[in-house]
Amino acid sequence: MIDGFDGPSDSTPTVSIQWDSSWPKLVEENERHRLLSYMEKRFGIPKTAFHRYLLFKGGKSWHVVRYSPGIQWASQLKVSQVGIRAFQQVGRFVKPSTRLIQSFGHMATRARFRIDRGQLSKLLAGEELPFPARLDDGYVILCLGEDRILGLGLFLNGRVRSLIPRKEIRATFLEK
Repeated sequence: MIDGFDGPSDSTPTVSIQWDSSWPKLVEENERHRLLSYMEKRFGIPKTAFHRYLLFKGGKSWHVVRYSPGIQWASQLKVSQVGIRAFQQVGRFVKPSTRLIQSFGHMATRARFRIDRGQLSKLLAGEELPFPARLDDGYVILCLGEDRILGLGLFLNGRVRSLIPRKEIRATFLEK
């Protein structure tokens, strides 16, 4: 079970919970710190935004679940999936998921690429767009206008390409 949440911290205090073997492994504190530090450094999303969330690792992905007082009871259940995919190992890189970025991207203060509908149409057609930012190569958050978080793009050599999954593309993105 998770001890009380009295305020933000870099970690989620825990005591031992007997998880059913179908559950992925609860991440160790050093791995949690590494993942959340990446989100803070790259996107400016504070580690404290994840204070009330548990991170689990299964295979090459990590999943996030919001803490609930019922989690100890639920831990005894057999599960096929826990929470939403938060990160995935892609080669030597850790890639945040579209759903994680859509959920937490509004807190980002860095690596945001604001586009208009015309630019979105080009990205969805497979084109790359110039992004004249001083930024290391890596992932960027694609925003339609100021606050509509679409998902991720990949920034390489001054250009951005869309990583928005086809299943996430809706006609409403392209409506005028």
